[in-house]
Amino acid sequence: MKVGFVSLGCSKNLIDTEIAIGHFKDNNYEIENDPNKADIIVINTCGFIASAKEEAINTILEMAEYKKKKCKYLIAMGCLVQRYYDDLVKSLPEVDLFIKIDEYGDMWKKIQDLVENNKVEKSITKTVTKVSEIEQLPMPKFDEFYDRVITTGKNYAYLKIGEGCSNMCTYCAIPYIRGKFISRKIEEILDEAKMLASKGIKELIVIAQDTTKYGVDIYGKPKLAELLQKLSEIDGIKWIRFLYSYPEGITDELIEVVKNNKKICKYFDIPIQHISNKILKRMNRKTNKEQIESIISNIRKQIPNVVLRTSLIVGFPGETEEDFKELEQFVEKTKFDKLGTFMYSKEDGTPASKLPEQIHGNTKKSRYNKIMAIQQKVSNENLKNKIGQDVEVLIEDISFDGKYLIGRTSQDVPEEDGIIYIENNNFESKVNNFVKAIITEVKEYDLIGKIID
Repeated sequence: MKVGFVSLGCSKNLIDTEIAIGHFKDNNYEIENDPNKADIIVINTCGFIASAKEEAINTILEMAEYKKKKCKYLIAMGCLVQRYYDDLVKSLPEVDLFIKIDEYGDMWKKIQDLVENNKVEKSITKTVTKVSEIEQLPMPKFDEFYDRVITTGKNYAYLKIGEGCSNMCTYCAIPYIRGKFISRKIEEILDEAKMLASKGIKELIVIAQDTTKYGVDIYGKPKLAELLQKLSEIDGIKWIRFLYSYPEGITDELIEVVKNNKKICKYFDIPIQHISNKILKRMNRKTNKEQIESIISNIRKQIPNVVLRTSLIVGFPGETEEDFKELEQFVEKTKFDKLGTFMYSKEDGTPASKLPEQIHGNTKKSRYNKIMAIQQKVSNENLKNKIGQDVEVLIEDISFDGKYLIGRTSQDVPEEDGIIYIENNNFESKVNNFVKAIITEVKEYDLIGKIID
């Protein structure tokens, strides 16, 4: 039988999809990219914010149309299923099997029961609705990580070092969906990384909801810096980056490792969410404005060529014009290299959803547009400053017209940041290899360059 997959949401979710693909391949199913030809379609859903939930529902309904053709079974898994299992079972009879995250240990048994015996057992695990109910969820077994099918191409792979989150920000549903933070053992992570290197992977992207908390739950102290150092000792790995690092977890030791280790990309993704102390407190964030500014200043002082990325939330309940103006001024002054902004999404059951002073949607949109307009100018200035610089580029593709090689520098995260276009003068053999280039032009969020000897 042939099985097709749709993976929505973040890179952490993508690894779960890759594990599911591994299960099917290990059991002699053929992976099919065309849903018209698939006997089974699996959708791994996101349930993080309202727009992601809407996309997940629409995707399920879109894939359900293929049941009128060849598709016999439609399976949904992931965050939306974990959060809204009972509602989805009632409202989406088109789906033959829903698999909750806390039942991933029985994933293949559930799939076998459906396909071989036409049997579906209702989930018996409890959907978390209160902070007091949040616990660690089981981590996938080592062989599931080891046997997953990498879907990100020949050059890079994600490396999940932890699951869940224990930060309990008042706006966030992730702890209710993914449980409290749980770390993987360092030995297992290193073994998986060696396996990826043996397959030709050149770049490791270390991920968790908060990578700076890695190791605290099982070793009693943060171990991210040590882990990065050990990963860098693996032959074949050229670049290592880590996403995401909460400001309170960025230690001097971590900064030193990033500064001094040639394999570790000089890149920090620090989700600060806001800069007003009043809003940060309402969000239950663990740092204040003064600490955030100090951390950013220290990183830039220690690593002058560092790239800083952040994410912000506008329209959080109680955000006044004064709070927003403070955020605007901070964005203008700090000049982040990369910045993403979200409009606050009122998530069921989270403490922030019950706060007074909810902000009107039009005000959120206006504030979002203002922040992104500021950042567009900042980004353009930052990129123009790179003209004339020599950079190392990982070439990953060729433009459809063949005129350009398409790649990334170490300062660009796949799927999130910009790319660099390199003039193609019979350089097709450079694809999937590193080249030296000089930056000659800037176009919006991307760079243009030429290969140099």
